[in-house]
Amino acid sequence: MEAPTIGGVRIRQGDGQTVRLRRGASLTDLAEKIGVEPASLVQVLFHLGEMVNATQSVADDTLQVLGAELNYAIEVVSPEDEDRELLESFDIEFGEDFGDEEDLESRPPVVTVMGHVDHGKTKLLDALRHANVVAGEAGGITQAIGAYQVATEVSDEERRITLIDTPGHEAFTAMRARGAKSTDIAILVVAADDGVMPQTIEALNHAKAADVPVVVAVNKIDKETADPVKVRGELTEYGLIPEEYGGDTMFVDVSAVTREGLDSLLEAVVLTADAALDLRANPDMPAQGVAIEAHLDKGRGPVATVLVHRGTLRTGDSIVAGSAHGRVRAMITDTGETVDEALPSMPVQVLGLTSVPGAGDNFLVVDDDRMARQIADKREARQRAALLAKTTRRKTLDQLFEQLEKGETQELKLILKGDSAGSVEALEDSLAKIEVDDEVSLRVIDRGVGAITETNVSLAAASDAVIIGYNVRAQGKATQMADSEGVDIRYYSVIYAAIDEVEAALKGMLKPIFEEKTMGQAEIREIFRSSKFGTIAGCMVLEGHMRRNAKARLIRDGVVITETSIASLRREKDDVTDVREGFECGLTLHNFNDIKHGDIVETFEMVEKPRD
Repeated sequence: MEAPTIGGVRIRQGDGQTVRLRRGASLTDLAEKIGVEPASLVQVLFHLGEMVNATQSVADDTLQVLGAELNYAIEVVSPEDEDRELLESFDIEFGEDFGDEEDLESRPPVVTVMGHVDHGKTKLLDALRHANVVAGEAGGITQAIGAYQVATEVSDEERRITLIDTPGHEAFTAMRARGAKSTDIAILVVAADDGVMPQTIEALNHAKAADVPVVVAVNKIDKETADPVKVRGELTEYGLIPEEYGGDTMFVDVSAVTREGLDSLLEAVVLTADAALDLRANPDMPAQGVAIEAHLDKGRGPVATVLVHRGTLRTGDSIVAGSAHGRVRAMITDTGETVDEALPSMPVQVLGLTSVPGAGDNFLVVDDDRMARQIADKREARQRAALLAKTTRRKTLDQLFEQLEKGETQELKLILKGDSAGSVEALEDSLAKIEVDDEVSLRVIDRGVGAITETNVSLAAASDAVIIGYNVRAQGKATQMADSEGVDIRYYSVIYAAIDEVEAALKGMLKPIFEEKTMGQAEIREIFRSSKFGTIAGCMVLEGHMRRNAKARLIRDGVVITETSIASLRREKDDVTDVREGFECGLTLHNFNDIKHGDIVETFEMVEKPRD
């Protein structure tokens, strides 16, 4: 039986079986999997309107379109599965404790401190660890993630707790997005005088999404305007019911200034951990964990703050962290002490890596430096291929219409940020009422009050959403991040403009707006007849400039006679492309000869108008 022809190419088709491919795979990779020539796949894609060579990284959606055409189900392996398969090829199991039940030992809980800006997160942490962190920060704002261990006494037994201080909750989100389960419990810091604020809600939503228990620290109770009862009432609306109200969330009133309630807060963390979590790890296996933060130090080279999840990290171990690798030269604790080993839940700074890993990258100890280098190189190559595929051109509008014609549902995802809860609610309600075809739909995946943050941009990048800012702007590095990630941020001050543009986008009518810009005017003062060129106008350029091939209109007594273009342009005996104001020229109009003395030739161009 002959193979069917697709786009003029004779190629064997599949019978619906699934083909697994890594991110950023090439047509050669697919050809090997399905047993065809790469050149034939290049031809098929060409007939589908995509020009791709055999070794180029191909975007996931392009691979899936090609697979559907050939009757194969293309499954692009997720980054987590890809990494797991890579480690399995080296006989390494990541994320699983080795050994029997008796090998597991209890470990300290890892706690992330979260909350609204200026509610006292770092001051509280500072008070907990008896060191002055805030004094060293620029403007009192947390610049980097720090991880620290503190000790408390519960039931006459010393218990250790690992605290992670984040710059807001952006880093927490980034870690969760990379699949790093780095937190056991979240402390939500709320100022007793301010109450629940926008970032408080965002922090709470991230903690809920990560499925971690929450302990609420009601801070600044030393202030006269403090109202802890109000805070409890506000958080009840968001599903955090205090124990004293019959719920299961522990609320602790604290003051970072007077140190009141700090012991009770640490005790609440330990009790929550004991009640809700089974915190045990095997310290005898090769160390695995997560890089919380990393930077390049001038004197010491790449320095990574790592948190050990299981196993024991020792000086001299061969280590891989993301696409970085090396041998552990030294380990330094948060107090500046050099240690030879780090047990589960212990944060340490590691020296000895060849490059700087990313925040949230998993790290693991391997047998030797050679294996570490191989894993790091393969991870880097795969990341590069995935990035190349991601940065290839996006779908054209024609492709979008083709998909709509095929009956595929298109979904426009939006993230709404506004200056008040009322305006965001009004905008969301109005957008929900837009009536469009069944083939396109709109979904608001996140909403919030306040400036557009890096968290919003990272969520938009991950879910291919558009951010709408109503009377708010992007803050900090969010704009740069949006540019690098290709995220579309649109600003509006009139609610109807936002509704109209979203409706136009849904209907596929969002076209660029052009406006006319006058380039110049010339008066016709002489008329010459030529058998070769037709009627030639001898002109004086009154303002601006005349340009060959420019769009033009002929005006007589203030009335537009015709719209055409300038066919030829001469200055004395020379052909020219441009004649400026105050100079004479000869010109002819394209397909138009009915000109008279005193007529005005006006040239113009259509310029795309930027949207507000």
